[in-house]
Amino acid sequence: MVPSNPKVLLIIPAFNERDNIGPLLLSLREQGLEALVVNDGSTDDTAEVCASVGANIVTLPCNLGIGGAVQTGYKYAYANGYDIAIQFDGDGQHRAEFVPALIAPLLANAADLVIGSRYIEKQGFQSTVLRRAGIRYFSRLIRLITGQTVTDPTSGFRAVNRRIMHMFAAQYPTDYPEPESIVHVLRSGGRVVEVPVQMSERIGGHSSIHHLRSVYYMVKVSLAILIDALRGTGVRHS
Repeated sequence: MVPSNPKVLLIIPAFNERDNIGPLLLSLREQGLEALVVNDGSTDDTAEVCASVGANIVTLPCNLGIGGAVQTGYKYAYANGYDIAIQFDGDGQHRAEFVPALIAPLLANAADLVIGSRYIEKQGFQSTVLRRAGIRYFSRLIRLITGQTVTDPTSGFRAVNRRIMHMFAAQYPTDYPEPESIVHVLRSGGRVVEVPVQMSERIGGHSSIHHLRSVYYMVKVSLAILIDALRGTGVRHS
């Protein structure tokens, strides 16, 4: 049960986000939101920019990828007694005005994981055509495996309670973790809810997923989800 006045932390994984991270952190502070930046071995001056605005920052000694960076944030949040942890991108795509809507189902004890979906009201930046096709594919795969429809399974704008925070701190997918972690939560009996949000286009820099990497992403995540499903059915291979 989340308390009525919860301790909330925004986890911001950042790799070479010097063009975006400073204004984002100042904006979050103005709105009274507490954030932890997980600097994932950036080779630019992301760490220096964060330090210049007095941000709370953990710098990893090498690049672990999005999964390792986010898991670091969950470990920090759980160890420091936060009631709610929110994943929040450092590239300017996620919008802080939707944080209250994101945590509302947790406060009402109606969810364990809440996903901010672009595709409920279909407003704001909707991503590229290729990525929307991938999102539809993962939505159908998750429904096939779990029976639940998730309209925006690749959304990184998500909030969790302490139960899921503990789960993710202990184990979290390494590459492109969002769809795989949703399946893991559902198959463990967790309640997943989506709320409508709007997102913005990336301010600067480049996404890590593009062209042939998108194909690798779809294959890798699909196999991970299917393996997890087979593991749960008791199927054994000789």
